[in-house]
Amino acid sequence: MGKVFTDISISLDGFVAGPNPTLEEPLGEGGERLHDWVVKLETWKRRHGREGGETNPDSDVVEEAVAATGATVMGRNMFSGGFGTGPWEEDPNPDGWWGDDPPFKGPVFVITHHPRETLEKQGGTSFTFVTDGIESAVEQAKAAAGDKGVNVAGGAGVIQEALAAGLLDEMQIHFAPLLLGGGTPFFTDGEPSRLEPVRVLASPAVTHMKYRVLKD
Repeated sequence: MGKVFTDISISLDGFVAGPNPTLEEPLGEGGERLHDWVVKLETWKRRHGREGGETNPDSDVVEEAVAATGATVMGRNMFSGGFGTGPWEEDPNPDGWWGDDPPFKGPVFVITHHPRETLEKQGGTSFTFVTDGIESAVEQAKAAAGDKGVNVAGGAGVIQEALAAGLLDEMQIHFAPLLLGGGTPFFTDGEPSRLEPVRVLASPAVTHMKYRVLKD
């Protein structure tokens, strides 16, 4: 069985999204810049149905994470683009903001308080809606992933829940060279955790730091 991990970009001052998110800018002011390093890569473009892109050590890191992922866990906000918290009929993006052919290409388990039937998309992506919490979502994702791993993709609150529950085995953080000055923090006042550095890779565009989560 593969590992349960997270793989996320953050600013140097610790934010995973900028301030004042809107439907047009769900990552807030300046938040899209966190991903400038990845959207130009061949791996990212291919997963989003586009051609071209760069192949370099950064793309090798992304390809490694993609190959390791057998299933994905995310929160309702990440599924809906940041504004889906109430009943589905009130959601501005009830079918998600990832389009008809999302980049996940496999099973995704969405944590929500509001049940609904599994949503099938093109390209092999399916969204299963889990109403009984992070532990259940990760267990279902493990079963679906087979020998591969489970990527707890976000948002920040879901990742922190998984960390506090002792569910994460590894964390890979991509530090983008910018300061957002505010927004959604990744590091919060949660339970203390001990991390062991596994790998540090740096390029002009981003610094990739992988940690093993130490468990007592």
